[in-house]
Formats: sequence, structure tokens, C-alpha cells
Amino acid sequence: MTISFKGAHFPKDVILHAVFFYLRFGVSYRDLEEIMAERGVRVDHATLNRWVERYACQVAEDARPRKRPNDGSWRMDETYIKVKGQWVYLYRAVDKFGKTLDFMLSKRRNQPAAIKFLARAMEVNGLPRKKICRKVRNGSLQSILHG
Repeated sequence: MTISFKGAHFPKDVILHAVFFYLRFGVSYRDLEEIMAERGVRVDHATLNRWVERYACQVAEDARPRKRPNDGSWRMDETYIKVKGQWVYLYRAVDKFGKTLDFMLSKRRNQPAAIKFLARAMEVNGLPRKKICRKVRNGSLQSILHG
């Protein structure tokens, strides 16, 4: 997949650098505006916001195939967490060292969301060596793995 920069007023390297910097270091748009100005690029924080909104997902999808492979030992779990004052379900794939391989947030705990995440996790990380599912009452992950 290639990222289209059709209609962009800045070179693609500048846009990708700004988006990467925002995603990697989590700075504010105003701080990123200052950082870019130090590098000689005068760009408004609103423009940076538009770049992140437009290109962040594409950058993530483009980078996913180049991700370092794991050793086949990973697990998937789900939990209920609060994000910005809202309770959401967190589905995540974690390797044996505790490094998060992938995650997904969902407003509802439902089987289609868990299936979608599990399919994506297996596509990217390969099948785990063992399939183990702890007892989860009415758990969407248990019903997926065990039919």
C-alpha cells in the first residue's frame, strides 16, 4: 500500500516526519509546530492536526507488515478500562515478554469485535504455538476459540 499525497502543499518527507514525530512522542500540536519551526518548516498546528487525521492510519497500516516478528508465543486478553471518562473494552495481543503486539478498543463487548481483532492479530503475528483460553463466563474470546 502506498500513501497518496495528492494535493499536499508540503513535501511528503515533511508530512511523514511530522506525523511520525506526533505518533511516536505524543507531543501537542503546538509543541510540534515549534519543533517543525526549529527545522525551518513554518506550519500551523491546525495543519498538523489535519495531517495526523489524514495520514496516521495509513502510516500505521503501511508499517504493520514491516513489524519485527515475534517468536510465536503470544496471548490475547480482554479487559474493561476507562479511557477519557468512558468505559471501553480493551482487546490486546501480548508476547511472552509483556510487549503489546496489537490492541483494539470497543464500546461493546461482542463476538464480532473479538473475532475481528483475533483475525487481525493472527494475520500479523501468526498462529500462537498453543491455544489456551481461561474460563470466562459469557466471554467472547472463549466462544471464538472453542466454537
